[in-house]
Amino acid sequence: MTTISQRLKLARKHARLTQKALAEKVGVEQPVISQLETGRSQKSAFIYDIAVACGVSPAWLSHGSGDMLDARNGPVLTTFADSNAELIGDISAWDEDDPLDEDDVEVPYFAEVEFAGGNGMTEVVEMGDRKLRFSATTLRAAGVSSQGAACARVKGKSMERLILDGAAIGFDMHDTNIHDGEIYAFNHGGMLRVKYLYRLPGGAIRIRSENDDEYPDEVMSAKQWHDEVRMLGRVFWWSTVRRSPKR
Repeated sequence: MTTISQRLKLARKHARLTQKALAEKVGVEQPVISQLETGRSQKSAFIYDIAVACGVSPAWLSHGSGDMLDARNGPVLTTFADSNAELIGDISAWDEDDPLDEDDVEVPYFAEVEFAGGNGMTEVVEMGDRKLRFSATTLRAAGVSSQGAACARVKGKSMERLILDGAAIGFDMHDTNIHDGEIYAFNHGGMLRVKYLYRLPGGAIRIRSENDDEYPDEVMSAKQWHDEVRMLGRVFWWSTVRRSPKR
């Protein structure tokens, strides 16, 4: 029958961890591990966490029951599972004709509209019959005033991995000065574009896509930028609805 100190040494070697590294994974001081391994301590409130950190059975490490890697004696994980989300509340659905709640604001919606004649030319306009609701608290947290907020919808895959095709975005019309590496919405000759922007010497602007493998960087001279582009604002929010795979 092995002792807990012997089992711990085996577990630590299995995980290829030093005493210090194991202690850091568990969130304890190194002497806690040392005392268990030398037999000065036979019990610890951290046995389960030590087993998880080493990827062995907690029952085996604690009592010698079953096999070292027998998952039936308890969960065997090689790393800790970290929480990467926070529950902040329920979603409150609303229809367009529902009255605004006390903390709600409606922001204008911008889109490309094709010119009459069907020549493919477009212009970016505010759609008076379309709005998107935001919580005033959300806007304040983003440092955006309700008077400066607006929204649009992204088309295409140039910003994918970050902003998917069809995603709704929110942008701040009061924040139009370019800060390198920030994402901006802008009207480029009647096209509604959403890109990373960077300033270059001589007033030139680099336009970068998230999906830069398929959409290489563009550079516009200061004159081109001035003549062809109207800045809409810095993008502070985006959201994509994922459809159920059952549909």
